[in-house]
Amino acid sequence: MVRKIKHWAVLVSLLVQLLFWSCATTARIGSTIRPEKLVDGIYEGSFKGGLNSAKVRVTIKDRKIVAIEILEHDTLKGKKAEPVIPKRIIEKQSTRVDAVTGATNSSNVVMNAVQVAVEKAYSESR
Repeated sequence: MVRKIKHWAVLVSLLVQLLFWSCATTARIGSTIRPEKLVDGIYEGSFKGGLNSAKVRVTIKDRKIVAIEILEHDTLKGKKAEPVIPKRIIEKQSTRVDAVTGATNSSNVVMNAVQVAVEKAYSESR
């Protein structure tokens, strides 16, 4: 009986660790946009962090981000980041903006997906 309890305790401990790991906040990879390196066009980017993932389409015009469309966003509670983060990125011309309270991981995942798309716009300029 004691052996069964130990096995259950180990299993529960592993599940709790997995839960905490999967809910860890995704690090931001973005930065201020470097307009001199941007090439006008439409670029897609995607990013997965923890339980969240996002795919975006970014429009660059006159060396600025002018539109961000969220094509996919898999999240549990972070949908409220969808209308806010793209607006902030466009206003600041940066993929490092303030996250939405209560949707930090989703905010970071969307910012990172936009950063991936922007890096494609940079690579076009080489």
